[in-house]
Parts: sequence; structure tokens; C-alpha cells
Amino acid sequence: MINKSNSSDRRRILTFPVVHPCQSISPTTLLSSLISLSHQICDFQFKIFVTQRKNARETIRYVRNLLIFLEEIRDNKSVLPDSIKLCFFELHLTFQKILYLLEDCTREGSRSWILMKFKRVSTEFRILIRTVSTALDVLPLGLIESSTEVREILGLVAKQAEKAKFEVELDDERMAVIVISILNQFENRVVPDPMDLKRVLDYLEIRNWNQCNKEIKFLEEEIIVGRSNGEDREVDFLRNLMAFMIYSRAVVFDYFVDENNRTGTEISRLDDQSNFGEMMRCLNPDDFLCPISLEIMTDPVIISTGHTFDRVSIQKWFKSGNLICPKTGEKLSSTELVPNSVLRKLIRQYCSNNGIPIAPEPVYNRNRDDVKRTRTEPTSNCGAAEEAMKMVSKFLACNLATGSGLDKNKSAYEIRLLAKSNIFNMSCLAESGTIPYLLNLLCSMSPSTQENAMAALLNLSKHQKESKIKRSIVENGGLVLILDVLTEGLKIDTRKTAAATLFHLSSIEEHRKLIGEIPEAIPALVKLLRENSLNSSGKKSVVVAILGLLWFPGNHKKVLAAGTVKVLVDLLNSDSENSEFISESLAVLAILAEKPEGTFAILRTSSAVHRLVDLLESSTISPPAKEYCVSVLLSLCTNGGSEVVAILRKSTSLMNSLYSLLTEGTSRAGKKASSILRLLHEFSDPSSSSNRSLTPAALRQDHRFVHVQ
Repeated sequence: MINKSNSSDRRRILTFPVVHPCQSISPTTLLSSLISLSHQICDFQFKIFVTQRKNARETIRYVRNLLIFLEEIRDNKSVLPDSIKLCFFELHLTFQKILYLLEDCTREGSRSWILMKFKRVSTEFRILIRTVSTALDVLPLGLIESSTEVREILGLVAKQAEKAKFEVELDDERMAVIVISILNQFENRVVPDPMDLKRVLDYLEIRNWNQCNKEIKFLEEEIIVGRSNGEDREVDFLRNLMAFMIYSRAVVFDYFVDENNRTGTEISRLDDQSNFGEMMRCLNPDDFLCPISLEIMTDPVIISTGHTFDRVSIQKWFKSGNLICPKTGEKLSSTELVPNSVLRKLIRQYCSNNGIPIAPEPVYNRNRDDVKRTRTEPTSNCGAAEEAMKMVSKFLACNLATGSGLDKNKSAYEIRLLAKSNIFNMSCLAESGTIPYLLNLLCSMSPSTQENAMAALLNLSKHQKESKIKRSIVENGGLVLILDVLTEGLKIDTRKTAAATLFHLSSIEEHRKLIGEIPEAIPALVKLLRENSLNSSGKKSVVVAILGLLWFPGNHKKVLAAGTVKVLVDLLNSDSENSEFISESLAVLAILAEKPEGTFAILRTSSAVHRLVDLLESSTISPPAKEYCVSVLLSLCTNGGSEVVAILRKSTSLMNSLYSLLTEGTSRAGKKASSILRLLHEFSDPSSSSNRSLTPAALRQDHRFVHVQ
């Protein structure tokens, strides 16, 4: 028998890791396993095949007919000859492969990939059924007891399997060609017709945002595996196909989450006729007029300021040397035009309803009826993926500028997802002008919108090399807005995200100074750290933000003045040792303790020294945390002198912890532990001049002691 468990979740698609039966297996056991496999294959007749429908149906039919024969010889309970094992072995291996192939054709998220591999999948079906025919050729039918009817069925299966024609299904091929056509349009910087997108999505039965997102996640996983295997060409194609799905998710489907974080509405923009009718009733026909020509627009397009004009009119405007918005006089950041597909549809419906002659549809690329002459491969490796991402970025920017509240929320959520993927996505989203609009959404009274906008800004600011994105956030007034969210955010998670964003912004030195100069900034972080409802990951985000600000020396006194030391020590006392923020909290204390005022703040906090010693002795905290811990203790000794050394000398287990660091810790931790040990030994040696050498001033000047870096 085959142990299916979750193997299909771990294996790569269109791979068939079959289990070979052992040579000593009995024909009866092999027969039982074959029957079990056959039932699993036949169960697929109840599953949805959006592609390869005919091939899958025919394959299941062959196996179902063979199952009749297999169950009859099992029910007869006759002795099976050993010569039947050769046939059963081949059938067993083939049935496993058929089962894997059917699983792949119905696997969640794989629909677009299976469509684009239509030739390969059809070939796999053909090979497997021909293998069944070959296996039946060596079946010793004369030595097996079976009825005439069943023998006739078996003979018919063998004959049909031998001549089986598992051809490429024309509908699959036609849809795959449309996808390639759209990818070529992306690469040529031509916006595809939404109806072409809709045609493919309907064929694949991808009818909502969630299903589209599953396709993207599946393709992401395949890209990771492909990269690890060095399959560059396959990875490029997967990236292009994923770009198709990302564009579809952003442009075709609407998605938003309600205020309680439950999935809200998922609708197709092209399917929601009731919403469309409502829009028709609410719009003023004057909205269909081009502000330049004052005529009904035939091909409305959006410029970088978010205003819509007829394509012909705005192109004439640009050719005349005008690089400002005709409506606002604002200087344009770009002259690129984004089709306003929704408005175009509204105009055409309005014209149709009122008997106004309708202009021809704008030509996006080549004639869609001539789609079979389209190239079958994109013209460059990942050109389609890159250009599609640029189009998505512009679309989202326009939605943020002119869309409804739900449109803006949805766009912020899309940016939140896309900015997590890679630096190219970040750059496209930033260059399309999304940052000012996201910052505006931080003032939203919708908890969901504020959360998505804040998370989108966090993800955009994360990449260390993209300093221009961080600078753009700050230059557009982002610091004050983010601090407002930090103090007054509508959800605790949003406030935590604001703290994490401040940390990433503080990776630029001038930003650390700017944040520190805002009087409310550091106190707001410390106040958030006191929140009981903040979980460990949230506390870590806040502590890391404070740590980032401490990289600018001018912020040290401000961090101390905000009461940070007491809050951190209280947290170290109250939280378990596996807390996520232990290491970062100790890192903050280590930096503060370098200066005498930081040392005194720690010493004034009840139980701080004892807690530090306990942490150093702990076996559960990480090596970096132990290094920070010994750094704090060394600074306390250096700045506090004999009083601190006397306290440490009373700990019976501290010596063992320090000696352990000499052999098991990092070289820096070992040097600092050695310095503390030297202090402890000198203090306990009556013959040493401890009274003179253990003063704070003397210790800071003594070159034998390693000070915190």
C-alpha cells in the first residue's frame, strides 16, 4: 500500500516519486494495493478539472474499467500465478504516476501553470496510458479465472489504450495563446484589454481575489524551487506568469477586509452589474466630457496628477510642449498615460442607452481575433514581469488618488503585499507616486485602511539599499504622520507597525536626528512599550525602534529622560526568558550604560543588577543576549566602581557564568567576561590596591579593561 500522507504537499508539481514494490511481495498484496490506487484515481471524477478535462476524463475511464477486472479476480479468491506480478508491477507504478498527475491538475493554485504546460501535461497522459497498454500485453490472462464479460472489457481497454490519442485540447491551447499575447503586450508596454484578462480568468474559474492570490502564492513557491535548482529559464517564465496573475488581482478583482478583520466583499469589477448600474445613475454626463476638447471621450486616460482626459486631446497637449496638467497647472512627473477602463465602459454604456454613436474600441495591440499569430514566447526573459509591475503600480497610484474609500483601502492592501516581495516592486511602487497618498491614508478613520497604509509604508521602507524610499517618506511629511499613528493609532497592531517603520527610517543618520528632535517621538515609543495589550513581537518592534534612535549619540539623554531604563528592566523582570525582545532590550541597556548617566539610571532601578546576573546565568537566552548582558555589567563596574563590583561579588554563580563565556561565548563576550573576572579577583584580594584602582575614574582609564563598543 502507498502512504499518501502529505507527500503531494511536499513534492514539486509534475514530478512522480513512485514507490517500487519489493520483489518478494505476493500477487495478492499487490492486487490489493492496485485496487486501492484505482479507487483513489476514480474518486477524481468528482473533482473540478478546469484544464485537461478530456484527457483526465479518459484516463479515469480506463482505470475504472480496469478496476472491474481487478475487483473480480480479488472476489474470486483464486490463486494468482507469480507470472502476473510483472503486469501488476507496471500497473502499480503507472497508477501512482496517474494519481500524481491528476492531483497536479486539480491542485489549488496551479491552474494557470497547468494551462501554460498544456503540451507537457497532454504528453504525460498519453505516455501513462500507453504504459498501461504495455503492461496488459504481458498479463497471463489464460491463467486467471474471470468472466467472459470482464475479459471483453479488459480486451477493449487494452486495445483502446494502445491506440489512445491524448491530444492537446484546443480550448486549453487557445487560452494559453491569449495569456502569451497579454505577456507580450506587457513587454511592449501596452495595457491589455481587461476583457482578455477576464476571458482567461473565467476559463480557469478564478472568480475572486482569494483564488487569484492562491495562484500567485503557488507560483512564488515554484520560483523558489526553480531558483534553488538553477532553472533560470523556467524561473523567468514563472515570473512572467505570476505578473499576469498579480496584474489580474489588482485590476480585475476588488477585495477588502471589514473593521473586524473578517473577509468582507470579493467581487469582480467586470461582473458587478448592479454596482455598474448604480454608478450610471449617480454620474453626471458632464463627467464624460474631456476638459480640453469638451467632447465625449472615446479613449479616456489618466495622467500623473490623477485627472482624466481623452487620449487624442492630451497627446496633442503634450506635443505642443506643455508638461503641466491642463486642469490644475501642476507640473507633471511623467507623461505616461494609464487607460481609465472603468470610465470608458461607463461612457460606452451611456452612449448605447441614449442613442449616441459609439466610437470604435481603442486598439491596444494586435487584433485579438488574430491571436493565433501571436508569438508563443515573450520577447525577453522577464520584460513582461517588470513592465506589468510598472503598470500595476500606476494603476494603484491612480486608485489611491481618485478612487473611493474602498478602492483606496484595497490599493493600500495590494501595495502592502507587493512591497514585501522584492526591491524592484518597491521601486516601481515608490516611483509611481504611491507614498504621498499612503501617508494621507494614515489619517483615515477606518481602522482597516489605516492599518493597510501603515503596513504598506513599513514594507516599502524595509529594504536597506532603498534609501530614496525612506527619504521620500520623510520629505513628504511622513515622520509627523507616523508619530500620530504611533500615539493615536486606531489599532494596537497599527501602532506597533508605526514603531517598526520608525526603526527602518532611522537607518539613515539624518533621520535619527530628525526623529529625536520631535519632542513627542521618544516618549511616545516608551509609552507604547508600557501598553499591556502589546504582545512580545510588538514590544520587540518598539525596543528596536529605540535602539535605532540610539545610534545617534544626541538621542541618548532623551531616551534616558523618557524613563526607558525602568520600563525595560520591569519588562525583563516580568517576561519569560524566551521573550522575543530580551536581546534587543539588553542591547539598548548596553548602549545607555556606556555613559555614567546611563549607568546611574540602571543602578537606581530596583533589582536591575540582580536581573542582569540571572539572565547571564540563564541557559535559555541567546549568545548575543549574553554578550549584551556582560557588556552592561562591565559598564556598570567601570562607571559604578567598587560598589557595583561588591554587589556582583556576592553572586555565587556569576563566576561560573563568566568562565563559561570565556570558552563558549564569542571572542568579544569572552574579553568582557575576562575583564569582569579580573575586577572581581582584585576586589577579593586583600593584598591588592582595590580601594584605589576600583574607583570609576580609575577604571575608565585602565587599559586592561575592555569597554563596550
